Amino acid sequence: MAKRKVLILGAAGRDFHNFNTYFRDNEDYEVVGFTATQIPDIEGRKYPPELAGKLYPDGIPIYAEDDMEKIIEEKKVDVVVFAYSDVSHEYVMHRASRAMAKGADFWLMGTHNTMIKSEKPVISICAARTGSGKSQTTRRVAEILKELGKKTVVIRHPMPYGDLTKQIVQRFETLDDLDKYNCTIEEREEYEPHIQRGNVVYAGVDYEKIIREAEKEADVILWDGGNNDLPFYKPDLHIVVVDPHRPFHEITYHPGEANVRLADVIVINKIDTAYPEDVETVRENVRSANPRAKIVEAASPISVDEPEKIFGKRVLVVEDGPTLTHGEMSYGAGVVAAEKYGAIELVDPREYAVGSIKEVYAKYSHIGTLLPAMGYSEKQLKELEETINNTPADLVVVATPINLGRILTLNKPFVRVYYELQEIGKPTLKDIIEEFFRG
Repeated sequence: MAKRKVLILGAAGRDFHNFNTYFRDNEDYEVVGFTATQIPDIEGRKYPPELAGKLYPDGIPIYAEDDMEKIIEEKKVDVVVFAYSDVSHEYVMHRASRAMAKGADFWLMGTHNTMIKSEKPVISICAARTGSGKSQTTRRVAEILKELGKKTVVIRHPMPYGDLTKQIVQRFETLDDLDKYNCTIEEREEYEPHIQRGNVVYAGVDYEKIIREAEKEADVILWDGGNNDLPFYKPDLHIVVVDPHRPFHEITYHPGEANVRLADVIVINKIDTAYPEDVETVRENVRSANPRAKIVEAASPISVDEPEKIFGKRVLVVEDGPTLTHGEMSYGAGVVAAEKYGAIELVDPREYAVGSIKEVYAKYSHIGTLLPAMGYSEKQLKELEETINNTPADLVVVATPINLGRILTLNKPFVRVYYELQEIGKPTLKDIIEEFFRG
């Protein structure tokens, strides 16, 4: 039989993992290409031969997703595989309709063909949407494991936006490692808080190789998910965070709904700042989708270093990039802090934005007066710096998980906003994790 020709739609993460676990070295298929979206400047590259395997000595091209129909026709594609996250069910089906109209089958790959089994216990932290509070939940679980005397290694969902051959397996133990691997803002936001707490972090492209390295130094593997994607490893305890600021998203976004249905534990976060009726809606939705899951209620209270500096000031609020862009949030912890501590105005940076930052505002018009901390390349980092420095604010309120002052040269004072997970009521995550280890 002739090989079936496959096109994988992705965003430099789940797409590569699905290829590595199912299609690489699979003689029944020929992957003619990947497509890319969500992340800037990743199309036009190749998935290199070092990762693609013996069937692809020249590597695999990466195209723009906008060209999907053209690629299906020219390459005679039989199957289109959808392999990225944090999009509505409707969005997924529009891609399905486009593929089917061109004659191709449309696949969503499940957990049996894509999850890798670890030799060590795996606790996974995932979410229903980007910006639900996954990062602080992961930090809280890591803290609990440390209290229990477990040597924990964190493995982070991939963000391989540079030279893929240099990112096959990455290990981060010190802040210098972030510079060694030329990490983007998005990578630093996820790795730096763990490193500062003494946790080793692995990431990269080939997650079979990554887990085998991590197992050598871990009692427990802590999977730190990206967007609202499913874990790459088969979890022994699967924790999923949902956000009552976006009720119904827990059952209307892909693959977040699958995460909710798969979960052993569901954390309803932000109950201190969400409307009570929205908390109840989310609670009812997750109970209906997954009645066996344990529900933990939590808040993510904010703190600010030198909050008095905010009072009476015109401030520029810089929020986490992915939360504002494909996470579709129109505010975050920075806005909460600015309002709480008496800022008199949120300065609008849009007319001062330059380069790709201006393009972000054109693509994601809901962002409004906030500035997403975009930094997928050195050029974009410089454009972010220039946008901040151009904006006539008295103070910058930085609500990203990293210290932007360490990697940008800012011409105005700034304060940082922090947020950690705080469980409310019973059961707590510690109760659940202690029970997990008791068996």
